[in-house]
Amino acid sequence: ETLKVLAHGTLTPRHATAFCGYVKIVRSRFGIEAIVKGDARWPNRLEDRDLLYYLAESFRGRLIKELPVSKEHMSAAGRQTAYRAKSLLVQLAEISVEVAQTVIAADDDGNPVLPSWFLVEAARDMPRLVEARR
Repeated sequence: ETLKVLAHGTLTPRHATAFCGYVKIVRSRFGIEAIVKGDARWPNRLEDRDLLYYLAESFRGRLIKELPVSKEHMSAAGRQTAYRAKSLLVQLAEISVEVAQTVIAADDDGNPVLPSWFLVEAARDMPRLVEARR
């Protein structure tokens, strides 16, 4: 409902309707939740590259929110999230290394946004995860 209000408040009626339809299609087919759960894959067609960037940004935001700063008291669910995230990064890099790099990139000031323990583990585990996909 919020999307409809925003779209109709900023776009022409025709464009707002088309945009809302597009969002429905994208959400049902390529939602980040479905990708994280394994119900969908990263879009890999060249014409879906803008969508891939959007999903990668959503994934980055999700990791920033869900990964704990410290690994010491991480729950089993947190460990599963970290493992799945590394696997998804490998899949994303197979499509576009550049897009995968945006997920783990530092902010504009050069400060890392993802926990350092995750970045170290991701670098360490990537060769094994890549080999497992072959």
